[in-house]
Amino acid sequence: MNKLSAGVTLVLSIILVTLIGLNPYPNTISWDVFGYYLYLPAVFIYQDLGLKNIEVIENIIQTYSSTSTFYQATRLPEGVWVFKYSMGMAVLYAPFFFISHFLALFLDYAADGFSPPYQWGLIAGSFFYTLAGLYFLRKVLLKFFNDQITAIALILIVVGTNYFHIVIYSSLMPHNFLFTLYTLVLWFTLKWHETFKIKYIVLCGIVCGLCILSRPSEIVCLLIPALWTINNKESFIEKIRLLLEKKVQILLFLLVVFTTCLPQLIYYKMITGKFLYSSYGNYGEGMEFLKPYTLEVLFSFRKGWFIYTPIMLFAIIGLFMMLKNKWKHSFAIVLFTIVNVYIVSSWSCWWYADSFGQRALMQSFAVLALPLGYFILWLKSKQIYLKVLSSIAFGFFILLNLFQTWQINNYIIHSSRMTFSYYLKVFGKTTVQEEDKKLLLVNRFFIGDETVQNEDEFAKTTLGFIDFEKNKTYELSYEKHRKYVLSKKQYFSGNTSLKLDSNNIFSPKYEITYKDLTDKEYAWIRVSAMIYPTADLKNDPASIVITFKHKWNNYKYAALNFENLPHLELNKWNKVSFDYLTPEVRKKSDNLSVYAWNRGKKNIYIDDLKIDVFEPKN
Repeated sequence: MNKLSAGVTLVLSIILVTLIGLNPYPNTISWDVFGYYLYLPAVFIYQDLGLKNIEVIENIIQTYSSTSTFYQATRLPEGVWVFKYSMGMAVLYAPFFFISHFLALFLDYAADGFSPPYQWGLIAGSFFYTLAGLYFLRKVLLKFFNDQITAIALILIVVGTNYFHIVIYSSLMPHNFLFTLYTLVLWFTLKWHETFKIKYIVLCGIVCGLCILSRPSEIVCLLIPALWTINNKESFIEKIRLLLEKKVQILLFLLVVFTTCLPQLIYYKMITGKFLYSSYGNYGEGMEFLKPYTLEVLFSFRKGWFIYTPIMLFAIIGLFMMLKNKWKHSFAIVLFTIVNVYIVSSWSCWWYADSFGQRALMQSFAVLALPLGYFILWLKSKQIYLKVLSSIAFGFFILLNLFQTWQINNYIIHSSRMTFSYYLKVFGKTTVQEEDKKLLLVNRFFIGDETVQNEDEFAKTTLGFIDFEKNKTYELSYEKHRKYVLSKKQYFSGNTSLKLDSNNIFSPKYEITYKDLTDKEYAWIRVSAMIYPTADLKNDPASIVITFKHKWNNYKYAALNFENLPHLELNKWNKVSFDYLTPEVRKKSDNLSVYAWNRGKKNIYIDDLKIDVFEPKN
């Protein structure tokens, strides 16, 4: 019975597990995964949840090359560190962490949380969650569709979408685990509405809580049990009656969800003194609910969902058909999809860094498998030409997905810098020319200092030149509570310079909004100045700072620290200069801010502060 879908599930599982095993990342507990996982060794190995002994983490990073910078946590003024990510993924990793810890001790590996047993233990965990996700997705689909439709839907989801790439090459990222959790949300929702047994409402609450604990934006999962069985006004009234009738179980469900999330609140209270705390730490990214990037998320060639996962267009058609035909659970699926896309689109970093396609939507494929199956069901009753055309489209999109998966793994498709022009250049190609790479978005990853390359490709404009002479007006934000000292004792040009000492440590700021700075995708900023140090800069350091500000909070903060410049001479005028690539600004109204900062106690003089902008000509 249902042998076809069972066989398909088995074959897909074998393929995925084999490919995950054949393509392990050399150090799986690294980058974002390092941040998700760090709760476990911090608590159970080092008993240092606040990372007070940060040297331990620094040694681990150095030993295992876990990350280039420790962006996974933020240091608080009290000296403790707060983790950037919530602890849900650590909870999901936990069973495999404990098994790995035992094996590390038994096999005489370093029991430090990061040696090979831990790396492979987490990979084994990803096997488990992947298989569980396919198993429960099949069970859910069989509740609504026959064996053949279930098998087709499984194939389309697994090999026709970026599920395939994420599960194989980023198996420890949240999306693989959340996909499985969503299949469980569906399954336990189904079972509770069939039986009204307490165990199913409790299990559904635990799974929903884990979704939220893993990624707070997954609170959208609550729409599934809340709206299940609603498809019109009458069913809505009936659902309200049911919830009132089962109010004790509903309260229990909410209590279980809250209790599952409670450890995160306790952690924040322990570390920060607050139950609610924004731990993300990067003010250049955040939710923009009033101006979501929906069109970019769906249609851009950088990361457009329908561009890189076009097979999901059939799921969207299925959503409309569900509504039109008043399918019993249509409101839950449709509203979940709308709200989920809205939340994903509201994140200012809407391309979600390096990935193939819209990775933030991958976990929702477990839910979208239902409208996809509904489309296939509808198709079965239609004319032969529609069946043929749809089958051809299915086959083409599967092949396209597999080929583009190969392309991104071979650095033909870029994981974050794609453009329409470049996409056309490499479409269907197995090689890429260096000249074609100029069509990509600007490279924002640098090893070493940022420096303008090929200056002849840019139009240079001077934004400001401040010579710190008296009786001159500058485009500067002079804070009223500060008094700036102009010195006649030392100056490079004119008659005065700016004196910074222990009482006046900051220069006036030069500020300009991004929209007034440039109308281009990016620009380079070059800041130069003449400086006159009067003391050893190792003991009395100073800097020039460039940063962007969103609501007074800095992001992409960069500083030229004078103590790191060996050519500087004491009691002489020295020229300093450094370049800065503008970030992908959160809002065009965010301010660029440039200023000098005396971090020591001795005097230092600043003159002829100049800010140039380099805008790309093309």
